[in-house]
Amino acid sequence: MKDKNQNTTGNQLPTKKKFHIPYQQLLMGAATFAYMFALQTEPVLATDMWTKAESIMKDVYGKILGISTIAAIVTASIALLLMNFSKSGKTVDESRAWLKRIAITWVVLNGLGFILAYVTPFFSDGKWTG
Repeated sequence: MKDKNQNTTGNQLPTKKKFHIPYQQLLMGAATFAYMFALQTEPVLATDMWTKAESIMKDVYGKILGISTIAAIVTASIALLLMNFSKSGKTVDESRAWLKRIAITWVVLNGLGFILAYVTPFFSDGKWTG
């Protein structure tokens, strides 16, 4: 006599129930937790965003200017050496052209610093305050 709960083949294991994960409820719970966490935080020792951005920009610009000055000195010295010790007229002309490019680029980079440091404070809040 066969049991009604027994499989006919006898080799198969009984199937397990699938576990369902409630993704929507988990997502809503995580979003609610993040929202409540954000509401409970207080800005401590926070500075104005624009003041901090300005200080970061000035710091980065100062480092870029230092690197560009060193690079300009090295490349200009190479161009001057090529210009002075070369016997080819073509090399002298190319060195002179490169020397002009280096000088113009360095002046433009320093000019940007001048604009940032001295001219932009006159236009604070979109109005001329000079």
